[in-house]
Amino acid sequence: MSPAPLRLAILEADTPLPGIDARYHGYYGVFTHLFIRAVAPAPLSSALILSRHDVVNADPPASSHPSLSDVDALLITGSKHSAFEDTPWILALVDLVRRALAHTPRLRVIGVCFGHQIVSRALGVPVRRADAGWEVSVTETRLTLAGQALFDGRETLKIQQMHRDQALGVPPGATLLASTDKCPNHGFVIPGRVITVQGHPEFTDDIMEEILETRHSAGLFDDELFRDGMGRRGEEHDGVLMAKVFLEFLRGAS
Repeated sequence: MSPAPLRLAILEADTPLPGIDARYHGYYGVFTHLFIRAVAPAPLSSALILSRHDVVNADPPASSHPSLSDVDALLITGSKHSAFEDTPWILALVDLVRRALAHTPRLRVIGVCFGHQIVSRALGVPVRRADAGWEVSVTETRLTLAGQALFDGRETLKIQQMHRDQALGVPPGATLLASTDKCPNHGFVIPGRVITVQGHPEFTDDIMEEILETRHSAGLFDDELFRDGMGRRGEEHDGVLMAKVFLEFLRGAS
């Protein structure tokens, strides 16, 4: 008998750029697209029941949060915002993660980019702007032994990146999964509770292209960073593999 699908709450911490939003209908749609590919050829409904929660625009901030008794896991998306900010919705999100991990033993948490940093903050790790600057587009990360054990024995993974903030350490009880020269903490795991990644397994080359072009036009990215990112945006990467590892984690395999 097949296990029942898991109830995964997607906590949208941002709204995509217009072209991305039109194609995917929010970051909920971007992650839906990722998980569809991860479970194929089986239907997504055989593995996951996804719910959508806008954690940025709700008033009051926590009113859009899922009831922790009604879901099996939380996934916190990336965001243009910084996880070290003290805006009400960010403080409410940090509190939600703390409550989920402190009081709901069966519930698991996935953090992606901004989400990785929010989980880090909730577990006592400082987050700040990185002196090394931006990591963008498809980037190779070095896996630790723990990371290799999760990712089929591979020593490296390539994942889309879009960040200049980073978590300054690994929480107590967590094990580092990957790093780069610019960012020592590229994700961690607490078995049975938390898995986080600094990169964006959900990003495709069209998503990366629109972000790079928009930020270059706005003057946020200089010509060199823009050309470098555009040159790597379409390289093969391991986003779907990472989503499969997320599913194994949710099913209790890690």
